[in-house]
Amino acid sequence: MVVPENTEVFELATSTIWFDEKGILCSIAKKVPQQTVEDAKKTMEDFRRITGGKKICLLSDSTNSSPANKEMRDYAAEVIPEIAKAVAIISRSAVGKMAANLFFSIKKQPYPVKMFTDEVEAKEWLKQYL
Repeated sequence: MVVPENTEVFELATSTIWFDEKGILCSIAKKVPQQTVEDAKKTMEDFRRITGGKKICLLSDSTNSSPANKEMRDYAAEVIPEIAKAVAIISRSAVGKMAANLFFSIKKQPYPVKMFTDEVEAKEWLKQYL
C-alpha cells in the first residue's frame, strides 16, 4: 500500500493510518519492536480518537508487523471486536501471514476477517461491510 497524497495521515507507534475515499481505514505496520500491553493501550486510545469511537472496516498491511506474544494476542482479541466491522489483512511476508493465521485460528473472531496478497481484492471484499 502507498499512502496517498492530499489525505490526512496519522502516525501511531506501530503503524501509519488513514481513511481512503470509501471510508476504509488503511494501516501499514511499521518495523518496530513488539509493544507492551501498556503501550498498546495508549495506541488504542489514539486509534479510538482518530476513528471517533466508531466501528470501522480495516485494511491492514501487516508485512512488517512484529510477532505478538500471548499477552498481546489476548489484548488484541479483546479490543479489536470493539472497533472493527471487518478486517482485511495483507502480508507479503511468510512470518506475517503465519502470525495472522495463527491469531485468527486460535480465537474465532466476532467480525469477518480474511487474508489477501492483493490490495484491490482486499478493498473490494471490505466494501460489502461498509
